[in-house]
Amino acid sequence: MQRRWVKVLAITVVVLAVLLTVADRVAVHFANKEAARLVKEKYGYANTTDSHVDVSIEGFPFLTQAFSESFGHVKLTAGQFTIDTTSNTQGGYLHIKRFRLDLHDVTVTSLTASSAEANLATGTLTLSYDELSDVVTRLAGTGGPIRVSQAPGSSEQAAKVRITGTAGGRGVDGTGTLLAQGNELALTIPGTAQQSAPAWRVVLPDGVGFTAARSTSDGVEISMVGHQVTLGRSRFQR
Repeated sequence: MQRRWVKVLAITVVVLAVLLTVADRVAVHFANKEAARLVKEKYGYANTTDSHVDVSIEGFPFLTQAFSESFGHVKLTAGQFTIDTTSNTQGGYLHIKRFRLDLHDVTVTSLTASSAEANLATGTLTLSYDELSDVVTRLAGTGGPIRVSQAPGSSEQAAKVRITGTAGGRGVDGTGTLLAQGNELALTIPGTAQQSAPAWRVVLPDGVGFTAARSTSDGVEISMVGHQVTLGRSRFQR
């Protein structure tokens, strides 16, 4: 008789554990979806038909973190959205290939969970050479296509790129610089009367800024870091 009760108790514990795990995974799924919706709404990382935004709340169990309103690690990824120039230049839009932000020690700061603070944020933003080539060609206005490609010599917040083609009626073949500072990107084009193309602005959470840029085989990779980051609003919003 005693063995039977032990067996029933063991089965009950296993069933409850499974049900709690399923409930936890369902809850985190909906929380990820809602967080992604808020990111789209507040930061504009889903402004094209091809763009995507994903949020992943790490750690288990999720419900324990939710009740304490504190999360150890939250991942934000986005891609294929566009940013505009600081002067809203016609045709100056630039596609962002990939955006990733890792948020650590996140605490909810509003009753509606629409804002939060992260103790630390690290991430990267990647620009493809094809998209850089397209926007520079559009901004040049005249001449043939301009090609942007990898070049050696990146240093701190300045990524070196090779620029070849025709701009303003003259041939261009030299090294340009993509400078990443604050939340702005600016590209210097060698051999043209106007040495710099308009700057582009990226909407970032309050407290996050660009810290480094380098030219890689996959594109220009820009690093971001932030401390005491405020999520849900941004001093950089337009």
